[in-house]
Amino acid sequence: MKFYILIVSVLLLVSINTNAQYLKPKPGLIETPFQELPLGAIQAKGWLEEMLVRQKNGATGNLDKLYPLMNQRNGWLGGDGDQWERGPYWIDGLLPLAYILNDKKLIDKVKPWVEWSLKSQTPDGYFGPSKDYPEETGLQRDNSRDWWPKMVMLKVLKQYYSATGDKRVIKLMTNYFRYQLNELPKKPLDHWTYWAKYRGADNLMVVYWLYNITGDKFLLDLGEIIHKQSFDFTNAFLHTDLLQKMGSIHTVNLAQGMKEPLVYYQAHPESLYVEAAKKGFNDLRTFNGTANGLYGGDEALHGNNPTQGNEFCAAVEMMFTLESSLQITGAVNYADQLEKIAFNALPTQASDDYLTHQYFQQANQVMLTRQMRNFGDNHGGTDVCFGLLTGYPCCTSNMHQGWPKFTQNLWYVTPDDGIAALVYAPSQVSTKVAGNIPVTITEETSYPFEESVRFLIKTKSSVKFPFRLRIPTWCPSATIKVNGKVLANYKADQVVKIEQEWKTGDVVELLLPMHIFKTKWAENAMAVERGPITYALKIEEEFKKIKNTADADIFGDYTEVHPASPWNYGLYDVNEAKINDYFKAEFTGKKTLYPWNLENAPIVIKTKGRKIPSWKIYNDMAGPIPYSHIYGLESDKLEETITLVPYGCTTLRISQFPQVGRK
Repeated sequence: MKFYILIVSVLLLVSINTNAQYLKPKPGLIETPFQELPLGAIQAKGWLEEMLVRQKNGATGNLDKLYPLMNQRNGWLGGDGDQWERGPYWIDGLLPLAYILNDKKLIDKVKPWVEWSLKSQTPDGYFGPSKDYPEETGLQRDNSRDWWPKMVMLKVLKQYYSATGDKRVIKLMTNYFRYQLNELPKKPLDHWTYWAKYRGADNLMVVYWLYNITGDKFLLDLGEIIHKQSFDFTNAFLHTDLLQKMGSIHTVNLAQGMKEPLVYYQAHPESLYVEAAKKGFNDLRTFNGTANGLYGGDEALHGNNPTQGNEFCAAVEMMFTLESSLQITGAVNYADQLEKIAFNALPTQASDDYLTHQYFQQANQVMLTRQMRNFGDNHGGTDVCFGLLTGYPCCTSNMHQGWPKFTQNLWYVTPDDGIAALVYAPSQVSTKVAGNIPVTITEETSYPFEESVRFLIKTKSSVKFPFRLRIPTWCPSATIKVNGKVLANYKADQVVKIEQEWKTGDVVELLLPMHIFKTKWAENAMAVERGPITYALKIEEEFKKIKNTADADIFGDYTEVHPASPWNYGLYDVNEAKINDYFKAEFTGKKTLYPWNLENAPIVIKTKGRKIPSWKIYNDMAGPIPYSHIYGLESDKLEETITLVPYGCTTLRISQFPQVGRK
């Protein structure tokens, strides 16, 4: 497949073949087990394509109309308006969406931002806004030289090059990185603000990416400077209690910075960097984790109470960190965690039409109202309400990268001229294998709700290449079939390599049996899981649109949601041997391209529970969760059948349940 992009410049036409093989690393960087394909080589299908189309028709495709900061006054279009992170944030999601959908109108929206950035470079190598302006309410336009917003635009330009092959990107980055090499010793990453110090990994990864294209040795020297000036996540994870303390670090800084040890590992393949990342993720789950795959972080790190907020920016940035970590290490747990966030937290934090969002979501979320809550930061009490501007507008701009980059990371190429499917969703990939032979693989699946993932192979001629598939840690025994014949059964937590002669019409089927299991969380609460999905109490929901007459210029109008059915249930702690007797998965028979709401939920789990009368609304939230198995825990004598639905289908929910007894 080829894309033809009209460029208003000396380059009249750029064409790039989206079929590509693994790019061997230059001396000084390791050969990673997996490598990203060119943007456009992977197409979303089925429900995933529907998510992208809803983004196109929603805020992602129309933010320039909905949010005045994205108009021609924006500093990244040469204007005197906002010139910090918000414009680049939007384009960081809009650009991959545009090229994955191959949508000319969206590509035309992206072009002015890319073109202005490319043309903004000055003789010394600097690019981006360069003039500061007096303070203006609602804008960030007085700190143009800050290193941080450029890091986001570097990610944008990297993706643009991936889609188009426009060599102006290489020239701009080379000159800018020479500028950084000269300037960073005098004006380090935290010279203007502290954000760049914590988010330097985004800068470093593009430096290494460019080095693998050009081989310019100065880039490795620059990498050392960026690493030394960045916050030392390696030491913090290995030798401090950073992740055990509330308020110790900004939640998005953490989400973006957690990949730094592994990014740097590419130039310094020492085990301590791998161990640091591993320990960091383990500690984050232990001390701050919630059942949706995220962590308590309503601005600063805030523990594991299920009513603490999970910021939308943290969700999409953590997904990008996991995608980057997966490519570098090949570790299955990063793919598992990526799916956990994508299939639970991500779909529920934006409205079905992708026009509004929550700034914070809660793992136990029973009422969405304008109310000051126990969050690290409260933005007029609007943080859990659905709106375009509720909370703080960083997420208005940054919510767009989640699904497009997830799509881009479903498939990878490998050093042995093969291909790997490490994250599962309906899709199609076109690439080249085994000596430059084109191959197209279509992935048909209702995953993550169902257990079968089928791959249909199409080639011009018979060709031998390795095909890799991930077996998640939650699946004790998976089966792989080739053309209907069982190849073997495989244990959890590995990437299986199948190498044989492939031809058009071959079918590979991966069967991932999904069993119901329970996990433990804060206050000994229990979550119910099946495969990559966490299940939550089905609560009937009443939506109420609020016309904001107080401060609409700041927070806009918003939607509140109130519960229309009881929520204060506890579940039984069921012995593993009896779990299938007490938790029954039932398919609803609903087949839809959009499964992510109560109406369309494809699967539910029926179980028994009892109300806990003393567990009541507190401050428009579920009150403090009763500690499970305390002596004499009050609960109703009446045992009720309750319905659990996929977390991503909910707006109101209990996903971490007190335990009202043992079975």
